[in-house]
Amino acid sequence: MTSTTARSTDDRTVALASSGLTAADVLAVARRLAPVELDPAAREQVAAVREHIDALAAPGHAPVYGVSTGFGALADTAIEPSMRHALQRSLIRSHAAGAGPEVETEVVRALMLLRARTLASGRTGVRPVVVETILALLNAQITPIVHEYGSLGCSGDLAPLSHCAIVLMGEGRARDRDGVERPVPELLAEAGIEPVLLEEKEGLALINGTDGMLGMLLMAIADLDELVRTADLTTALTVQGLRGRDSVFRPELHAPLRPHPGQEASAANIFALLEGSPIIADVAAEGSRVQDAYSLRCAPQVAGGVRDTIDHARTVAERELASAIDNPVVLEDGTVTSNGNFHGAPVAYVLDFLAVVSADLASIAERRTDRMLDKSRSHGLPPFLADDPGVDSGFMIAQYTQAALVSEMKRLAVPASVDSIPSSAMQEDHVSMGWHAARKLRTSVENLRRVLAIELLTASRAIDLRAPLAPSAASAAAVAVLRRTVQGPGPDRFLAPDIAEAEARLLDGTVLAAVQEVAGELR
Repeated sequence: MTSTTARSTDDRTVALASSGLTAADVLAVARRLAPVELDPAAREQVAAVREHIDALAAPGHAPVYGVSTGFGALADTAIEPSMRHALQRSLIRSHAAGAGPEVETEVVRALMLLRARTLASGRTGVRPVVVETILALLNAQITPIVHEYGSLGCSGDLAPLSHCAIVLMGEGRARDRDGVERPVPELLAEAGIEPVLLEEKEGLALINGTDGMLGMLLMAIADLDELVRTADLTTALTVQGLRGRDSVFRPELHAPLRPHPGQEASAANIFALLEGSPIIADVAAEGSRVQDAYSLRCAPQVAGGVRDTIDHARTVAERELASAIDNPVVLEDGTVTSNGNFHGAPVAYVLDFLAVVSADLASIAERRTDRMLDKSRSHGLPPFLADDPGVDSGFMIAQYTQAALVSEMKRLAVPASVDSIPSSAMQEDHVSMGWHAARKLRTSVENLRRVLAIELLTASRAIDLRAPLAPSAASAAAVAVLRRTVQGPGPDRFLAPDIAEAEARLLDGTVLAAVQEVAGELR
């Protein structure tokens, strides 16, 4: 999977309080490398709660899970005080058992920050130094190496979080701010960070959370928020490239008749992006067609359903951000009790749901692209938008690439959350597979951006071929950004770099920014 790198740095300092973080905070730290610090009040709360754990860990006290016992299927095994440091070390070492490719830096940073968020809630019983060491690693841009496989999305993202926790201990593997793998003791010493000797319960608290899948959900929501607006833009471009009609996007056809908020927003965006288009005006004057194909006419219904699904996922993510995920957990009265809040089902479901709507948004975009390339359906455009059809193939194979991407996205839309493989000697007999749902969603989101990039390329070329008729001012702004680095109509040329360039312009936001300067903020 291609890593999504930090797009810019963020100089603001994120304060980690016991009340938690916002999605914007997580994105700032994970993607833009914003520094983070522990709020003094949160530090006091963490220290106060730790006193309860110290009391439970005292000699002579009855065994308490996670404090003075083994873990999982070994929960009934009492551990003597002299062996408890070894217990915590062994837990982290044995659970750092991931395999496969490395996970992207932004995912690891989100994972670490979100685990620190729960630790700072005062519900886990760790010492303040544990939280502060995680934040020190983030601020030094030391990134533990986490692997693709190892989490079942239940009992927390155990293996991924263990690969982070083992670096706190001065072990494991990590990369520096330049992405170079170096010995962990050397990285910590260079940053002035002391390895942590884990006390009772701290090893378990470091790994028992849904932080990986939540971090990837937050980033997917942010990406899809942008891509669904991009889909409205590429739809508007295609409508003009195909000499379509704008009447189906009129506001009176949406909220008053079918009040889905996402549909209303999408239709309003497309209608605004078509405003003042000479191409559309010429179509209206011609009056030769009554209805356009579904891929144009029903675009607000599809993109609107995507928007509403994103909003549902956002609600789940916000609830999870307000949660303290650990087992056992420390209640307000100091009671330490077991629970099942580490189960990732609520997050896993929406991760799968987003993969479904991402695939469908890509599917309708591919159908619009194919229509522009077919001379029997493109209303006067040359076959495949070729300069000299027969000698040139135009964008024929760009649509093949779209089809390949969409086909993979349909496979990725098969839900991970309906699967479950029992583990830990049947103690953990139902798991969420939320981590896997998150990993496949990241691939789906990347593919959606590529599909929309190809529609952007194709529609821009179709619009250029409609000259002397011009597109709307907002559409012209999008084409102008593309034309800075991608040539307009002409003989066949190496097409892969043009696709990559269009994708890059969607990733860095310059196309949407140029459009919104003309049309105003899209919804």
